[in-house]
Amino acid sequence: MPFSHAFHPATDHTRLGKLFYDAVEPASFPAHILRYRNNRAAATVGMDTLTDEEWIDHFGRFTPLPGSLPHPLALRYHGHQFRQYNPDLGDGRGFLFAQLRDDKGRLLDLGTKGSGRTPWSRGGDGRLTLKGGVREILAASMLEALGVETSRALSLIETGENLERHDEPSPTRSAVLVRLSHSHIRIGTFQRLAANAETDAIGQLVAYVLETYYPQLGVPAEGEAALTLFKAVCQNVARVGAQWMAAGFVHGVLNTDNIAITGESFDYGPWRFLPRFDQNFTAAYFDQTGLYSYGRQPGALLWNLARLAECLLEFCSHEALTGALSDFPELYETALDAAWCRRLGVMQENPEADRAFRHAVTLFMETSGIPFHCLPFDWYGGGISAQRALASDRAHFYNDPSFSDARKALEARRPLPGLSLDHPYFAGGVPCNMLITTVEDLWTSLNDRNDWQALDRKLAEIDLMADALGTRESLSD
Repeated sequence: MPFSHAFHPATDHTRLGKLFYDAVEPASFPAHILRYRNNRAAATVGMDTLTDEEWIDHFGRFTPLPGSLPHPLALRYHGHQFRQYNPDLGDGRGFLFAQLRDDKGRLLDLGTKGSGRTPWSRGGDGRLTLKGGVREILAASMLEALGVETSRALSLIETGENLERHDEPSPTRSAVLVRLSHSHIRIGTFQRLAANAETDAIGQLVAYVLETYYPQLGVPAEGEAALTLFKAVCQNVARVGAQWMAAGFVHGVLNTDNIAITGESFDYGPWRFLPRFDQNFTAAYFDQTGLYSYGRQPGALLWNLARLAECLLEFCSHEALTGALSDFPELYETALDAAWCRRLGVMQENPEADRAFRHAVTLFMETSGIPFHCLPFDWYGGGISAQRALASDRAHFYNDPSFSDARKALEARRPLPGLSLDHPYFAGGVPCNMLITTVEDLWTSLNDRNDWQALDRKLAEIDLMADALGTRESLSD
């Protein structure tokens, strides 16, 4: 038996019935070259013991996992894309391959990208570029290390096809990706049912999501299920959005089909990390109006949640849903205070003090132009890092009078328990970053020189940062 004792297959999604998905066949690829396997993530679901050939069989040829889904399922959904409603969506180049329970009993999805055409491909080829797969690995790894609740890239297999793409040099190499996430149900799943007047199915989906992904909420009182779910989704989306902001992350495509019902961050296309604190920074070249720019991400999330509320009007009043939506700004601001304290390695104090602390630090970052990833590294833990920060290559930023308020705020804070600046990550003096220049240089190494050790080195650097920050342990609690 190739699986460990932690392997617990599941088929929960099939309980929803065929209204929610289509059984599909995966593509056949001319080659299967294993480029990445995430053994740390695989261990949580009992698959780290697979041989490379077994791994390729399941995640390149998509031989079903024993006890899980007998066929891949292309999920059905609609969505607003840049605020234009599109009923012709659904899994067009991916599917739900399997479901498993992790070592904490949580249901996890194995979803794919680049696994072939489905009924929802809309004329696309159902494929993924190798570069796109590498970018998803980098985004998910970096976000997880920075404490963001994110899907994880599990596998990347190069597939030996040459793809034509209008937005990058072609022909380009192809790949198939598998990600591990808590759910692929999204706001757009509800939108499809609402558009088709499938009211009973919406009620079924509400009950399923509460039972499956929010068991801690218990059984709501009669007539309260939809509102209970909506409030929980608002809270989770606010928290993850705040985590993006503290990480300096710009998702790029905050359409309703990219917002998971668990709030978990996923689906990384034209993402970017901020070079500097810039509210107007955009990730996607096609986002001409800056709709999904860094500073407009919270508003985009709120707009998407309003679309979910519209789907639930048959189950609770407009006033109740509007009231829950009105709580979002404060939920987000509170989560943002917590996210910035965590990013800077300091203890929270009280709401008023935490907000003043966050404003002092981010105002300096925005007005000074210091590289976004540098101040959280230099001043990690607050005042205990003062000597290290003032000896760094960024000391001229911190010796400027404009830093006075931020320095006072940082030096007044207590470090997180157990924080140690003796970690090799801090001793190196250079913060880990994932700027677009870093990504492009890495891709050049992979594509032009076939140097896959370059990816290993970058992921090892990210792992070192994650170990120093203790973020993966806190996310798994």
